[in-house]
Amino acid sequence: MRIITLLIITFFAGTVISQDNYWQQEIKYKMKIDVDVEKHQYKGEQWIKYKNNSPETLTKVYYHLYFNAFQPGSMMDIRSRTISDPDRRVGSRISTLGSDEIGYHRIERLEHNGSPVSYQVSGTILEVTLNEPIKPGKTAKFHMCWNSQVPIQIRRSGRDNSEGIDYSMAQWYPKLAEYDHQGWNANPYVGREFHGVWGDFDVEIKINGRYTVAAGGTLRNAKDIGRGYSDRDVKIKDKKVTWKWRAENVHDFVWAADRDYVVKQHMTDAGVNVYYVYQPNERTTKNWEQLPEIMNEALTYMNRRYGVYPYDSYAFIQGGDGGMEYPMATLITGERNIGSLVGVSIHEWMHSWYQMLLATNEALYSWMDEGFTSFASAETMNHLRREGLIPGEAVENPLINSVNGLIRFNARGYEEPLSMHSDHFNTNSAYGVGAYTKGAVCLEQLKYIIGDRAMYRGLKDYFDTWKFKHPTPNDFFRIMELNSDIELDWFKEYFVYTTHYPDYAVKDVAPVDGGTNITLQKIGRMPMPLDVLITTVDGAETYVNIPLRIMRGNKPNAYPDAEYRLAEDWPWTNPEYVLHFDGAMNQIQSIVIDPSGSMLDTNRDNNTWTAEEQP
Repeated sequence: MRIITLLIITFFAGTVISQDNYWQQEIKYKMKIDVDVEKHQYKGEQWIKYKNNSPETLTKVYYHLYFNAFQPGSMMDIRSRTISDPDRRVGSRISTLGSDEIGYHRIERLEHNGSPVSYQVSGTILEVTLNEPIKPGKTAKFHMCWNSQVPIQIRRSGRDNSEGIDYSMAQWYPKLAEYDHQGWNANPYVGREFHGVWGDFDVEIKINGRYTVAAGGTLRNAKDIGRGYSDRDVKIKDKKVTWKWRAENVHDFVWAADRDYVVKQHMTDAGVNVYYVYQPNERTTKNWEQLPEIMNEALTYMNRRYGVYPYDSYAFIQGGDGGMEYPMATLITGERNIGSLVGVSIHEWMHSWYQMLLATNEALYSWMDEGFTSFASAETMNHLRREGLIPGEAVENPLINSVNGLIRFNARGYEEPLSMHSDHFNTNSAYGVGAYTKGAVCLEQLKYIIGDRAMYRGLKDYFDTWKFKHPTPNDFFRIMELNSDIELDWFKEYFVYTTHYPDYAVKDVAPVDGGTNITLQKIGRMPMPLDVLITTVDGAETYVNIPLRIMRGNKPNAYPDAEYRLAEDWPWTNPEYVLHFDGAMNQIQSIVIDPSGSMLDTNRDNNTWTAEEQP
């Protein structure tokens, strides 16, 4: 497997970043399951080697039992029926499930280092008290036998989805919870996403031979299986076949199975083997056949702009309830028009950068996952439009709609800070806007503050420094500071921990000896540096950048083809700032704050002064 090794000391932008105090746990899974497709149940056996790289001694461990969420009365069920804006895919559906439709994981036996251990099931969490502690630097072995029932497809995982896919197997196994610098992350499964231990997976799936299995990883017995993964096809009727998969240096494993799957394989120019797994019909085939050419160009662009995808394969698998990312694969519903199909495919593959490789804790920092992915997906889709590979016209800034949408949502009063735990947002809409929209706008605002060059150099350094790890907001912003030579702690504090936004205005324009004084006003609570465009009556343009004093620096000239001036710093405490222009007032045609429209200014009506509007 082509995986780029991450060094503890990473060099970038002439700076050495030391991670001597960083640690993360290690895990190796070996699992065998035997699926009964008549009952939609399976028996599982799991062997784990778990290395404690933390400086603490562990006396307990916790497992996620995700399928237990799909039972009447579960936390996911109650949350969905009591929140004001439930996910339409869930609603009250869990509450109506029958005994043969629910999901469950039932633990039959659990051993630690060869001896049985005591445990109890608490909803979607298995709480395990160890017989002997796991000391720092030591490796523990766990052996588990369990039985599971696959629930009706409701959220992410399940059987018989809306497009007729037999099995979408996400969060399908008892998964050891992550232990990190904040301790155990044993969050109940109530609807949001995940945090996992980096490791290797060996998985054997024994299932009726009529089914084709797809997964995120490498099929180790493709020659024996056939079914689209090799040149050899085998005639299998009702006997069972074992599919043997391996995935290295990942933090989860997903698979799917269907009786009607076809598997198309395409080698990209970047050397990544991409699989397209779907049910062929009049609603899928034509559009899915167009994906390889489009995804080839997309991967070339994403590698160049955000960092090189390090695995040797990826799979787009029809299944699930929309689009959901996993290491080396995604589940997507496939009966879409070409624009929608490409959009969901790009978004989910982009998650390979922001979450599958830069594995932030999604419960705490969903905006670093969904938001950064949304930012990069918008740019990638815009590139594909520019190349004529998908319908639509490319635009100058594909994030403008996100900026404007966030301003509108903030004005409604429903926004909550990004620091809110993902499960605890008051509404699904507040979570969605925060995670997806505000997370994307975070990068757009950073680009406005530090400039394009530092922004994209910083994104690649962030990827190269923190891939195969668990970065936090502090890690990300520090990378961006080092690439821009600008202090960004103020931006992080306002943007992540508050819902305050900037609002700047042109308050007054007055003639003075030697030119014109332009008085600018800070109305909103969040400070921002300003780009100001002054246009004279003869059409000449002057761009002025006003940094914040707390930035301790400024972005480079963003307008190299125009007259440009760097003005004196604006102390954030000052409600007004006087910008001097050497020309006479009667020579000024207009003054515009943020001419690009990129800044998150809540009232743009006061951003412009024009001579025509003056008495």
